[in-house]
Amino acid sequence: MFQSFTETARPDQGPPRLEALRRAMADAGLEGWLVPRADAHQGEYVAACDDRLAWLTGFTGSAGFCAALADAAGVFTDGRYRVQVRAQVDTGHFTAVDWPETRLGPWLKQHLPEGGTVGFDPWLYTPEQIEALTEALTGSAIHLTSHTNLIDAVWPDRPAPPQGAITPWPDSLAGASHAEKRAALAETLRKAGQRSAVITLTDSIAWLFNIRGCDIPRNPVAQGFAIIHDTGHATFFTDPAKLDATARTHLGDAVTLAPPDAFETALAVLPGPVRLDRANVPLRVVQVLDAAGVAHQWGADPCILPKARKTQAEITATRIAHLRDGAAMCEFLAWFDAQPPGTLTEIDVARRLEACRAATGQLLDISFDTIAGSGPNGALPHYRVSEASNRTLVDGDLLVLDSGGQYLDGTTDITRTLPVGIPGADERAAFTRVLQGMIAISRLRFPRGLAGRDLDAIARYPLWLADQDYAHGTGHGVGVYLCVHEGPQRLSRLSEVPLEPGMILSNEPGYYREGAFGIRIENLIVVTALDPLPGGDRVTQFGFETLTYTPLDTRLIDADLLTKPERDWLNTYHTACRDKIGPLLSAPARLWLDKVTQTS
Repeated sequence: MFQSFTETARPDQGPPRLEALRRAMADAGLEGWLVPRADAHQGEYVAACDDRLAWLTGFTGSAGFCAALADAAGVFTDGRYRVQVRAQVDTGHFTAVDWPETRLGPWLKQHLPEGGTVGFDPWLYTPEQIEALTEALTGSAIHLTSHTNLIDAVWPDRPAPPQGAITPWPDSLAGASHAEKRAALAETLRKAGQRSAVITLTDSIAWLFNIRGCDIPRNPVAQGFAIIHDTGHATFFTDPAKLDATARTHLGDAVTLAPPDAFETALAVLPGPVRLDRANVPLRVVQVLDAAGVAHQWGADPCILPKARKTQAEITATRIAHLRDGAAMCEFLAWFDAQPPGTLTEIDVARRLEACRAATGQLLDISFDTIAGSGPNGALPHYRVSEASNRTLVDGDLLVLDSGGQYLDGTTDITRTLPVGIPGADERAAFTRVLQGMIAISRLRFPRGLAGRDLDAIARYPLWLADQDYAHGTGHGVGVYLCVHEGPQRLSRLSEVPLEPGMILSNEPGYYREGAFGIRIENLIVVTALDPLPGGDRVTQFGFETLTYTPLDTRLIDADLLTKPERDWLNTYHTACRDKIGPLLSAPARLWLDKVTQTS
């Protein structure tokens, strides 16, 4: 089984580790030390050797950071993790800080009123982050300084870097060879007057070279750095032992392999100007270039948008992956509905669902640890069940089940909220509002040029009418056999990136009542160009094609709240589930599907 339910960090481990860090700070002449969740590649998910935040504090969420001072240690998390962080850290030694309501700059000013030097690892912070923090500290006597990593110095049993094998990803699924991709990027650099670009995002490197790896759990990427030149030649800095003869042949002579410790030396002799993405390149890269007198220019990672705009081959492949995954979901749901309340735990649910995906014979990994939160646990948007938190599903519970699979032809991510026994009236009303928001995004037509921030409110409108909301974005980008969270596309009030055809996103509004229940519904969608409507102004409009086909639980729907167009969408969707998924199911699951998708 891919998922483990063992808790990897405990609150009692934090205080002695914090004390060791403070001794190291004092030895280095520092009044503070910053501990991000990030690694040198700015990925959301990190290898065990890079999970410094969890090691120090006990907090295992995928977003957050710690500011450790001599007499205070703040752990900053957003709305997804407010309850989780308070449960995982020793609150006698660490203070949970609500971010972004409280930002790091003002917090440091408050806790270091006389000033002081705060250190950070320049491999783990971007120029954009440090510039923003420096500006926020204006007017104070607080000074930021880069330093070798103090956590690593006091972490006695730190795991070794991952050594997962690198394998080619078929050009037939990618829709373009890596030679074609490198040629296109080289042309982009030449037009910009740039000699090369530094690429540090692991999913960008995987996309560029048509490779996949296994260095990061749930994400088929390999750790490393890359430099691509305006000639199309590239250098890939990773442990050469990760590549066998097949992988080396795939990369060919136009991609030079070098060990990671050669990266800084190569940077120092690059001809300029060098393109850097200030939002994700490590500050250390800038320091090396500046010390060597190599000119650089800010510009987006040249892989970002081409990776986000999926090729027709990628979209075709991911459609197939989603049908396979939808069938596995239906097999699970048919089984789940036959289990009486009080007979299953959250871990039972996660295990059975993974087994249903594995039974396809094509599951390579889960795309993230399954979120199976029942009752009050469902109110934690990113809840991860452990042996300690495992809860039995009882009559009246709602179960938030958010899961996905990694297949060679696609990455899936689906959330269904399921009733255990008879749902309450408040739960049904809230579920229906969440469903209305999801349907609104699914049916949307919008003019070219709009970004996620322009659409996010549409999913929230039914909830807002009831004075309800949710503290996460409506959707994130998704890769094709890559990361389940992919930028830059998002459905979020923070996203300014215009949506374009081929971009895959999640559509997942929710509602969470702390201590009681949670609700989330999620389908994946892909941006498509739409034909003009009769009588319209023939403005270029985009919409969304749904990729996910698994029925929604009608027992949780208050049909009186739905409009006729919403009801029509639901009936059409359920008909499509029967038509697309039905032929892939076992006989019992097919009977179940036919029953639960009857016209309402």
